[in-house]
Amino acid sequence: MSGQFTLVADDYGLSPGVSAGIRVLLEAGRLTGTGCMTLFPEWPDEALRLKSLSSSATAEIGQHLTLTDFPSLTGFSLDGSGRMPRLPELLKALTLSNRHDAAIQAELDAQYRAFLEHWGTKPAYFDGHQHVHFLRPVRSWLRAYATQQAGRPLPWLRGRPSSKYVAGLSLQAKVRFVDLLASGFDSGLRKAGFDVRGPLAGFYDWQKPDEFAPALDKWLRDVPENAVVMCHPGHVDDVLKSRDNLVEARAAEFDVLMSRAPVCRKG
Repeated sequence: MSGQFTLVADDYGLSPGVSAGIRVLLEAGRLTGTGCMTLFPEWPDEALRLKSLSSSATAEIGQHLTLTDFPSLTGFSLDGSGRMPRLPELLKALTLSNRHDAAIQAELDAQYRAFLEHWGTKPAYFDGHQHVHFLRPVRSWLRAYATQQAGRPLPWLRGRPSSKYVAGLSLQAKVRFVDLLASGFDSGLRKAGFDVRGPLAGFYDWQKPDEFAPALDKWLRDVPENAVVMCHPGHVDDVLKSRDNLVEARAAEFDVLMSRAPVCRKG
């Protein structure tokens, strides 16, 4: 791997196996950083394990803001269950009304406090599980965060994707949909003072893990200098199987990343 790109693993904290796999890759220099989910009960212990790495001083440890699919820290849900909605349900609710915005921002506050409490410093960057950082209430939360941090360095943000780095009509349609969600994000948040890195690459058909290796080679060969490449490696365990549908591809991505040369870090 070469070049001044950013290669980050999403979902640190999703399960012990996922977290353990990401730590191995960080220590081996195969990643520039990872985005942490802070809403699961394992997060305090996983934060300690992440701190123990010799690579933790140079890796970019970010926060993977999460508003879908899992039990929330604050009780935020659309149906009173305390479980956050699926992405289509969340998008529909936000299109119809802004009445959930305050509850969403309270959940983001709680996840951020959990990051600070157990990591000890603010994140190197923010992004979102299923790209929720592009949504209206999250943009407002980020702008308010920038105001509160006035005069201090801000985390960088993961910016809009580009369909240039995917093949196939269905995958290009997915990326264009995410890009539509992100309309105005990069310019608006730069005005608020954030460094927004992009374009985002890393989309492929997760139902076909064998496609990750050639896709990774293309991204790392073709993406521009400020690009962000996301990935989702990890070891498979029962906790992961109980929480997420993206399972087999994580082990395949781990193996591919471990087979590559160490990544050239930004800066």
